[in-house]
Parts: sequence; structure tokens; C-alpha cells
Amino acid sequence: MIADIVDVLSYSFNQRALLAAAMIGFLNGFFGAYIVLRKASLFAGALSHTLFPGIALAALISGINPLSALIGSVFTALVVGVGAQRLSRLTRVDINTVLAILWTTAFAGGLLLLKSLNQYVNIEHYLFGDILSVSNFDIWFILIVGYLAASIIILLQRKIIIMAFSTDGATAQGIDVRTLDYLMAGVLVIVMITSLQAVGTILTLGLLVAPSAIISLFVNSPRRMLWGGGVLGGVLASACIFLSNIFNIQTGALIVLLLGGVFLGAALFKTAFTLRDHTKQCET
Repeated sequence: MIADIVDVLSYSFNQRALLAAAMIGFLNGFFGAYIVLRKASLFAGALSHTLFPGIALAALISGINPLSALIGSVFTALVVGVGAQRLSRLTRVDINTVLAILWTTAFAGGLLLLKSLNQYVNIEHYLFGDILSVSNFDIWFILIVGYLAASIIILLQRKIIIMAFSTDGATAQGIDVRTLDYLMAGVLVIVMITSLQAVGTILTLGLLVAPSAIISLFVNSPRRMLWGGGVLGGVLASACIFLSNIFNIQTGALIVLLLGGVFLGAALFKTAFTLRDHTKQCET
């Protein structure tokens, strides 16, 4: 096993992939605690799918690179996110329904645009991820953008936690909930953009919410969910670099599959432990 690990690390592309996986896993697990606490996984999932048409739009205008993908994805995510809220208020259709219609429409538009560009091979990495192909530029991009996103979360940590539990309570304490909500939506898009190389737009939701969901089974502290989710996400994503090389498995799919498996195992363990304690209490 040690020989296999040394062999994996002997290649520069694996070294870059390992560094990227650690940063991406930590950032997603860290920010994912907010999504779990806010019960906003459906919204996050919809936004993750709006990244795809933004990437296709970027390909049309200036070609594919992390910066153009970020700009295009932010644009389409804002259009869909803000548009869903506005349409929901004007039409009285619930926001989840409007959001579902808009993101599927945007995704379909991205598919048609992509077909006309004939760039499926190039953009497929952004759909399903290809972390083994990250470049030095990608590493710096993830580092800088990830640092910016993490700094915002840490600086606003108290307000974010209060708002996650109760928007009314946050408003009563003088927190501008609407502005903070928009800011967190923007940070969410940035975090998901960093995940494109690892798991792509299709699987990014799993990497985002699974680590913190696992931690939430065992702790009640929001801060422990933030940092615990970050550490767990980073460790498991990094481990998948070695596993995918050793067993020749697609890395992005393996990351999400491993996170899902750990969550199911942790949930079953927690349930069995709770039932055992309940049985003991009944016997006494």
C-alpha cells in the first residue's frame, strides 16, 4: 500500500490533484454547513445546474478557462436566482416551482448552445469533473477564490449562524437578512465554481452538503459543523485521489460515492446507537 501511495505521488499531475482535492474538499465541507443549517440544499442544487449554461456561454464568447467559467456561471446563476424570486412574488407561484422551471430551461439552453459550438469533449470535464487534469493556474485560482470565500464566511460567521436558524431573529438583531442572503448566494456560486474540476456541475451538490451532513449527525454546534465538515471534506476528497489511481476509477464520481457511503454508514450507526439507548431507558 505504501508503495502504491509513493507511486501515485511520483507524478506531478497527481500532486496537483491532491492539493486541489484538499482545498476543494475543505471549502465545500466548510461552506456546506451553512447550506445544511439553512435547509437550502434544493436551492443549491438548482444553482449548481445553472453553472452549466454559464460555462457554455463563456465558451461561446471567450473560450473555456476557470475565469471565463466563473464570470459566465455567476451571470447565469444570478439571472436564475434573482429571476426566480421576482417571478415568484409577481405570479404567486412558489419559488421552488419557478426555480425548477428556470434552471431546467437554462440547462436545456446550455445543451443546445454547446451542441452548436461542437465543444462537448472540452466542456465534459466541467460536467463530470477531471481533477487529474488541473494545471498550476487552476491551483492558484482555487487557492485565491477559495481564500476569498472562506474569509467571507469566517468574518460573517456569527451573522450567518443566526440567520441560518431564524431569519426573524436575525432581523430583530439588526442583521440585513436580504443583503446577507444575496451575499451567501454569491459565495455559494464561487464555492461551486472551485468544485468544477473535481466533480463537475452534476455532482457538486454531493460534495457541498455531504461532509457537514455527516458531522451534523454527531454534533450540535454550528461552528463544529463548519470546521468538522471542512476537515472531513478535505480528507475524504484527498483520499479519493489515491483510491482512484489505485483502482482506476473516475475521481469525481468516487468522491461523491464515498461521501454518500460514509453518510449512509454514519446515519445507520447513529440510528442503531439511538435505538440501543432508547431500549436501555425503557428497560430501566
